[in-house]
Amino acid sequence: MPYISQFMGRPIVDLDGEVIGSLSEVLAHKVGEISHPKIVAIEAKKGSHTIMIPFSDVAAFVIPAIALNKRKKQIIPYEPGEHDLYLIRDVLDKQIIDTNGVRVVRVNDLEITRVENEFFIANVDTSSSGLLRRLGLDAISKRFSNKGKRGAQPGNISWDDVELLSTDQPMRLKVPGEKLAELHPADLAEILSDLSRQEGRDILESLDLETLADTLEEVEPEFQVSLLEGMPDERVADVLEEMEPDEAADLLAELPKDRSQELLELMEDEEAQDVRKLLAYPDNTAGGIMTTEYITIPPDITAEQAMVVIREQGEEAEVYYYIYVTDSAGHLLGVLSLRELVLAQPKTKISDIMVKRLVTVHLEDTQDDCAQSVAKYDLIAIPVVDDDNILHGIVTADDAIDKIIPTTWKKRLPRLYH
Repeated sequence: MPYISQFMGRPIVDLDGEVIGSLSEVLAHKVGEISHPKIVAIEAKKGSHTIMIPFSDVAAFVIPAIALNKRKKQIIPYEPGEHDLYLIRDVLDKQIIDTNGVRVVRVNDLEITRVENEFFIANVDTSSSGLLRRLGLDAISKRFSNKGKRGAQPGNISWDDVELLSTDQPMRLKVPGEKLAELHPADLAEILSDLSRQEGRDILESLDLETLADTLEEVEPEFQVSLLEGMPDERVADVLEEMEPDEAADLLAELPKDRSQELLELMEDEEAQDVRKLLAYPDNTAGGIMTTEYITIPPDITAEQAMVVIREQGEEAEVYYYIYVTDSAGHLLGVLSLRELVLAQPKTKISDIMVKRLVTVHLEDTQDDCAQSVAKYDLIAIPVVDDDNILHGIVTADDAIDKIIPTTWKKRLPRLYH
């Protein structure tokens, strides 16, 4: 089937063979229930003069010169409507979010199909062969196409799956919000990094709060701030409540103090209190990078009773692998793994199976100290205590090693504790 690029610049002649101009634009719009837009007009340009010709005046389209069925003076110019789509100006070179390939691709060409005497846009071509075709390298383009399988060529996306948001925004695959939310937050973050700030914000607006929070946690705080610009404070506060406290604190630390305080006031008291606690410590200390979401149990209950407590606390915890044992005043007494707890006899006392020889860091220890302890003892998380051995939080392995390896690498590490 032909492509739009193959008609760009092609001469347009009237019934007498007079050259009216060369094709500079193609207009299309949706008709009825048909999802593929129908070509309704073509623009002829000659020098500085242009004329929009109704497609009904075209006698032959797929030929070296586009022939009209009228003389030039008989043409009644087509008046574009608000729903008309300028295919060359507004669609070619637009970006598409491919949720199947989890990537951002560009519209290199548009495939045309003929149904009786009407022409429709069938597919969006994002392939390298489409780009070569646009550059006039048809022979090379055909070699690329011939390597593909029969039927739809690789890189072709049906117009059924494409939605043009507006002329100043990217096109994206038509996909319901719940489908977009099924993507891993790291994949969404990677897509956002390939878009402009405004385009990224448009995508974020379509996400539910939980998915939005998880996605923001996968990007750098500076990028988070730019994505949240212009978002109402009430929604930003809701997002902060959904984020892990340490991630929310990192984000607030990047904002101007006035706005940071306003957002804290809008947050629920419990979540705001956790974040304020983290903001009180320098960001390169254990207190500044710790999270306050972890599981604690008392020492005098049984393994069976401990499982009940974990079910109650588990939804809010960031790390499930370690269970911390504390007394009523919050002193850290011991730790055990979830595996050890599950394998213990139901009536076994926690004090009998917990590990009492603990590796901890102090609130004011540096991030390097945390990283060294995590690496030395092969830990997934390390507890943070004060001078009185009261547990204040935990530093997870990925936060501890943030300074040792690039963040982009850290984000690709498996989060075994989730």
